[in-house]
Amino acid sequence: MTIDLRVLEPAEWDTWFGALELAFGGVPDTVGETRLLRDLTEFDRSIGVWDGEECVGTAGAFSFLLSVPGGAQVPAAGVTMVSVAATHRRRGVLTSMMRRQLDDVRSWGEPLAVLTASEPVIYGRYGYSAATEQLSADIDTSRVRIAIPEGSGDVRLRRVKPDDPAVRDACEAVYAAEVAGRPGMLARRPGWERHPVVDAGKVREGKSALQCVLAERDGEVVGFTLFHNKPEWDGAGPKGTIELRDLYALDPVAYASLWDFLFSIDLTSAVQAGNRPADDPFQYLVSDIRRCQVRRRDSLYLRPVEVGAALEARTYRTPVDVVLEVTDAFCPWNEGRWRLSGDPKGASCERTADQADLTLSVNELSAAYLGGVSLSALARAGRVREIRSGALSEASAAFSSEIAPWLPHGF
Repeated sequence: MTIDLRVLEPAEWDTWFGALELAFGGVPDTVGETRLLRDLTEFDRSIGVWDGEECVGTAGAFSFLLSVPGGAQVPAAGVTMVSVAATHRRRGVLTSMMRRQLDDVRSWGEPLAVLTASEPVIYGRYGYSAATEQLSADIDTSRVRIAIPEGSGDVRLRRVKPDDPAVRDACEAVYAAEVAGRPGMLARRPGWERHPVVDAGKVREGKSALQCVLAERDGEVVGFTLFHNKPEWDGAGPKGTIELRDLYALDPVAYASLWDFLFSIDLTSAVQAGNRPADDPFQYLVSDIRRCQVRRRDSLYLRPVEVGAALEARTYRTPVDVVLEVTDAFCPWNEGRWRLSGDPKGASCERTADQADLTLSVNELSAAYLGGVSLSALARAGRVREIRSGALSEASAAFSSEIAPWLPHGF
């Protein structure tokens, strides 16, 4: 097979994106979603593999800023729209794209690469591991209630049009305030403010158009929620479902008030939440957690492209001074021993000839990087080895995050 791997040209986008859709089952996105992806595509960061005139492989990389422990926003390549044609599987197409892409990301000076995985098993061999979890819930609001902290009378709820520019700006300000406080969130660059309000249009499957309610205090927006209402009826009466898309708030009272609003919408008896943080506070406000049917799953996959720069970019919850011996077969420039010294104020990470305190592969480093996966847990699974007694406890505590890392939306 003779293939041509090259940077995507704007005139090739329709063919390239059509190949992506075909690889994912041939069902097209809605017009609004497709248009948004076309507008957001960074052509100089997107590649295609061509067999003659046929596009048989696709991959892109958005330029993101990712929040990491300590609040810094670190340049990260958002790997996206990856596909290989069914006719060209197991011929090295994906590996060739991953090789080119990680080499490019390194040349761009971005220390991290992140993605969401359709099949997790695919990306482990390229050094990626799940670094965040997401929570979903199916809440029986006919039986579950929300406890609201004191001060709810100061919060005004107001229904607005989600695509109103002023509303969008206010919601984006609330979102931006959340980013620094939680690892794993993406600082939205211009254009990405459209992502939360893209409506599903013809494929709503009986759901309402996207709805938005603001929480305000003294005329200032302190929270918002975006949701769909899916009305249903049976012989006993209404049993509609609220499908939650987003809910953010700057304080506990506004947060609880928005949840209480969703629970109390007439003619509904359920709230479905599809992507919430693993430590979402609603779990500690509901009257019956069992009737919320909470589930957790993997979400954001991450890998350090430059180990030294990545480990220096975040801070550490407790003081740490350890030598990590890292293996990384796919990006061999990361292999070797690294002395990591850090605390809550900052960190340094440099190559060293000193004896290793811990040994691990880049996959374990990827999993632990945002603080959502414990190095001690990985060690108990046999994936991290302690050489110096006490080093594992020291490093595990330092890498941890008080707030669960979370990716609020895909890309």
